[in-house]
Amino acid sequence: MELWQLRTFTAIAETLNFTKASEKLHLTQSAVSHQMKALEEELGVPLFIRAKSGVILTDAGRIALEYAVRILNEAEEMRGKVAGREKALAGRVRVAAATQALVYLFAPLFEEFMDAFELVELVFRTTVSTEQTVDDILEGVADVGFASFAVYSPVLQVVELFDDELVLVASKKHRFAKETEISIKDLEKERWILFERGASIRRATDDFFKKVKVEPEMALESNDTYFIKLMIEHGLGVSLMPSWTVREETKNGKLAQIRIKGHQLKRSVAMVSLKGAQSAPIRAFIEFMLAQKEKLQSSALD
Repeated sequence: MELWQLRTFTAIAETLNFTKASEKLHLTQSAVSHQMKALEEELGVPLFIRAKSGVILTDAGRIALEYAVRILNEAEEMRGKVAGREKALAGRVRVAAATQALVYLFAPLFEEFMDAFELVELVFRTTVSTEQTVDDILEGVADVGFASFAVYSPVLQVVELFDDELVLVASKKHRFAKETEISIKDLEKERWILFERGASIRRATDDFFKKVKVEPEMALESNDTYFIKLMIEHGLGVSLMPSWTVREETKNGKLAQIRIKGHQLKRSVAMVSLKGAQSAPIRAFIEFMLAQKEKLQSSALD
């Protein structure tokens, strides 16, 4: 097999569409199809299942993708070192995380990284849940992800970055707004605006309700952080959210943060990537983020 076949294979795996992959690679669709047919014949197994909207990786395809990414990363690293360019990092790092984390926590740090490594392209992939973030890493469509619950896998490198805390968020006009702490009993008659099931915040919220034996009356569900905050501001309900997502609204007097007496709803946020050979840009990104742990912790709990 040839490196160009592996590049084509990874492009299809990222887009899950032969047409999009051909456009990305500036190849004809017939050339892309021919390369994949040759690669599948050489490996002796199908790598994709054709679907109406594109393709789906087979189990063999997922395994092949893991090796293809490693081979391409090692080839890029070899090319850089042989050419004496190991200090001038160039390449791409694909980052996956929930939308709100990318916007509120990581964006300023990513800007710093891009200023420091001008030849490294950061590609962002937003996910609706930590499960999807981890799947993106395992399936090779992302290089580094950020997960907010415990992740265990023999093929993953998981490094804790910081802790954050969920707080009760209410409108400034709400009866809770003047309180610094409330009791569990105070929550029982409230209407709730929650993240959709599958989101890591929703999982933490559901675990809390189960622990304190509260059955929340739902006002609405959404994965749009801005929309949830707007609905809270208009008095449609209360919610449990990371304190960093409502920092500006709290300062501006639009929302109030209240803690729940006897309960500290902390979560651990980790950085996830595949073990084994990684390209120099990916290693540089991971090292950069690890160096920002104190800054992230301060930002998450400030």
